[in-house]
Amino acid sequence: MSNGHPKPGRTIVVGDVHGCRDEAERLLELLRFGPDDALYFLGDLVSRGPDPEGVLALLRRTRARSVRGNHDDALLRWRAARQRGADAPLKTGERHLAERFDAADWELLESLPLCIDVPENNLRLVHGGVLPGVPIEEQPPQALLAMRYLGPHNEPLEKGGTVLWGSRYEGPPHVVFGHHADAEPQIHPWATGIDTGVVYGERLTALVLEKGARVPPPERRREVLFSVAAKMQYYVPPRR
Repeated sequence: MSNGHPKPGRTIVVGDVHGCRDEAERLLELLRFGPDDALYFLGDLVSRGPDPEGVLALLRRTRARSVRGNHDDALLRWRAARQRGADAPLKTGERHLAERFDAADWELLESLPLCIDVPENNLRLVHGGVLPGVPIEEQPPQALLAMRYLGPHNEPLEKGGTVLWGSRYEGPPHVVFGHHADAEPQIHPWATGIDTGVVYGERLTALVLEKGARVPPPERRREVLFSVAAKMQYYVPPRR
């Protein structure tokens, strides 16, 4: 960021927070987030991190919008099953989390769409990915929620693939996504992945565009990416 005060009316897109409210607050402080800025999150707002309720409170306070992540969706499916008198698989930690949420928390999670378009910046926001060449209204929900790769027949894959979907996607619009955690952002001509693994002890990253600006080309993409380091590793993935 420049040393001067940022221009108002920016678009700020934040990667997977996973309950890391402190890092989200520090990132917004770094960016000098103001009331005229439009703030978006890429889903997986809760689970695994230390303060999921705080993250939801932050969204409400800043009037941010977010797409739905696969972890958010799992909690909602579990709750829907319980309301039907059935049960749905849910990891123990997430079950304890779900039992703590109040009505306002559930209302926020239920309001999360699978996709948000930001026409002013020619952006499309999803948690997982999009199938190249498929209209957004025909995208499988599982692709939007959890895709990382393309299979041999261009089918959406979450695991076990080698071809990143973003490498085959040709816009417009430019797609900004999360879900595929890595220490470094994914930078493709028409797609940018900004889940940089804050809950795993890495960083929380945001893409920031001035009012009406477009995402710059790959060689200049890092000019609009900003990060803060995680305070610690909050979640250790199980060994496979």
